[in-house]
Amino acid sequence: MAEISMKSRSTASGGKTESIGDFARFGVLTVSDRASAGIYEDESGPAIISFFSEAVNSPWEAISLIVPDDKSQIQEKIIHLVDECGCSLVVTTGGTGPAPRDVTPEATEAVCERMMPGYGEQMRAISLRHVPTAVLSRQTAGLRGKALVLNLPGSPRSIRETIDEVFRSIPYCIDLLGGPYIETVAAVVDAFRPQKARRAPPQASG
Repeated sequence: MAEISMKSRSTASGGKTESIGDFARFGVLTVSDRASAGIYEDESGPAIISFFSEAVNSPWEAISLIVPDDKSQIQEKIIHLVDECGCSLVVTTGGTGPAPRDVTPEATEAVCERMMPGYGEQMRAISLRHVPTAVLSRQTAGLRGKALVLNLPGSPRSIRETIDEVFRSIPYCIDLLGGPYIETVAAVVDAFRPQKARRAPPQASG
């Protein structure tokens, strides 16, 4: 079952901040045999949604799903999130190690038309600053239609260590795919766009 979380960033006074961004839909796919079986509560998916709440200033909706470590089911849900739900970004968490049932990268490659290996390289470089076993990670990323599909680590701590830096390039990547203009909170994630790709801030009224 999908768990849907909606967010429009607001000021402390309760009024919405003016945003130059478009509405975006994000897919969050937790890949875990035990979480999908209800043996333990998923913490990784909520950690990603918490990051979106902090970092994304433009309006967004997240659709969160949990699947076991099964290649066909992972493929099916990525396709569902992109093709049927219209997600411009699908973030997976879990299943990227060398264990026999870690098949998230293979499922991602199977449903993407083009791969974006730089994201996996960047995440491994970041994680290696913290733990030597990060070299065992097989995280990757790819493009399906106008969507970016990104494999994140499986633990909330590792997710936060990597997503802060990786997300800096994601809004512009989605721009280039013809997706929504995603505005970030610069104090959390200072997203990079070439000057010509930036939207002008709204003019002050009065």
